[in-house]
Amino acid sequence: MAAGGASGWFAAAQYWVAACGVALALIDLAVQRLPDVLTLPACVGTLLLLAAAAVASEPGSLGRAAAAAAVLTAVFLLMALTGAMGLGDVKLAPAIGALLGWSSWPVLFWGAAAGFVVGAVSEVVRIAAGRARRKHVSFGPYMVIGALAVSIAAA
Repeated sequence: MAAGGASGWFAAAQYWVAACGVALALIDLAVQRLPDVLTLPACVGTLLLLAAAAVASEPGSLGRAAAAAAVLTAVFLLMALTGAMGLGDVKLAPAIGALLGWSSWPVLFWGAAAGFVVGAVSEVVRIAAGRARRKHVSFGPYMVIGALAVSIAAA
């Protein structure tokens, strides 16, 4: 059973995002890239596990998960077009959006917002500690942390 009470295929989707997220976070922090070789399996695996949850009649909505994946990806794509984030973040968005959207639209909102809050706090602490400002912030780790924290809390 996952923390927060999730079980079954939805918990497996949470674990999948966590496992992919650890690898992606380490790479993003090291080279500021989220490679397609990991973002694509993260997205496909998440959607397949949520489809299995739907077949098993677990609470949640596959249609909403797919719509949430599309919405979050569109929002992140608009941000990437302005230079506010990288395309790797956009390619990770479907997995994050689907995982959060499975539960509800508010969970999607709060999970996405949590990523931005964690990222902002981390950067403020980094600057306060005397480290130089970075031109680019590795946002992938914060996306995963925010999504998992809210997904687990909501389960």
